[in-house]
Amino acid sequence: MRRRWIAHLDMDAFYASVELLRYPELVGQPVVIGGGRRHQPVPQADGTRRFSTLAGYTGRGVITTATYPARDLGVHSGMGLMKAAALAPQAVLLPVDFEQYRLYSRRFKAAVAEVAPVIENRGIDEIYIDLTDVPGAQDAVGHDGTGGVRAVAQEIRNTVKAATGLTCSIGVTPNKLLAKVASELDKPDGLTVLTAQDIPSRIWPLQVRRINGIGPKAGDRLHKLGIRTVGQLAAHPLAWLQEHFGKSYGRWLHNASHGQDDSPLVTHSEPVSMSRETTFERDLHAVRDRAALTGILDELVAELATDLQRKGYAGRTIGIKLRFDDFKTVTRDLTLPEPVSDAAAIRRAAGRCLTRVDLARRLRLLGVRAAGLVRL
Repeated sequence: MRRRWIAHLDMDAFYASVELLRYPELVGQPVVIGGGRRHQPVPQADGTRRFSTLAGYTGRGVITTATYPARDLGVHSGMGLMKAAALAPQAVLLPVDFEQYRLYSRRFKAAVAEVAPVIENRGIDEIYIDLTDVPGAQDAVGHDGTGGVRAVAQEIRNTVKAATGLTCSIGVTPNKLLAKVASELDKPDGLTVLTAQDIPSRIWPLQVRRINGIGPKAGDRLHKLGIRTVGQLAAHPLAWLQEHFGKSYGRWLHNASHGQDDSPLVTHSEPVSMSRETTFERDLHAVRDRAALTGILDELVAELATDLQRKGYAGRTIGIKLRFDDFKTVTRDLTLPEPVSDAAAIRRAAGRCLTRVDLARRLRLLGVRAAGLVRL
């Protein structure tokens, strides 16, 4: 019988790994990605580069990602850079370069498609891949019959490395839910193949939050009920879970804890909107910092226009997002007679949106968004 094989591929510390290709002298060092333009490496007269570090960092920036040596020091994505500076002041700080990351994202996905064309895009650094009908995947090699699909997954890893110079981790299982978990088990540069027989030994000992779909609130409720591992969750009857979590989510928890998932790969979806935003390193005032804010808005608009044009879309609705120093967030939208994708038209619409906001308080975040997307 034909076995279903779904893989989840996750690039290892993706942004940081791309930066290490550019700055190989940083390999093996703690490196944090999340700085701004002022943290660009500075070329020296002797051909070397001087890098910024977290030491003395001030501002509201957050870590986008970090190398594994940096993670060993306790810093991680989403952490504030000032907090990270207290934990790892010696870590190198590099600015974010999304254009470069998108370039490598396209490269690794194109490399995978050469081997296995049925792909669900999950973001810049991860994808699901249907290996079921890939030649060789059904070959029942080895004691557990997974040798064929393991060889296919290894071929994908080799192809990605050859195309990008980067490593990835792949989990191969009968479904998407297990594949997502499996890709994390042997990171970095790991390949994990699991069958239903492996669930008790590899999945049940894990914390319940390791299952994609069990968020912080559900995790807290499960902990209060004495359920910390997937195995403990699997030990509870369906009726008990439905009593505590409702009929639908209770059934999902029961199925997930037993590794059951029949969700299909979504190989194509149209984006609902595109946006660009930035959090300032210090609060800015609409009047006293008008020039700085104007420059930031112009840059965000230019980036959004580039995104739209590169992907072949125009937006009928243009909006702005503002977060003030009291953390209140407001949005304003403007629907246009015709969809637009050029920076000038987006900037005019964003400016009109700004006139509808009380700008008395200082700002900590500014964003611009295009919605109602149509194909060009």
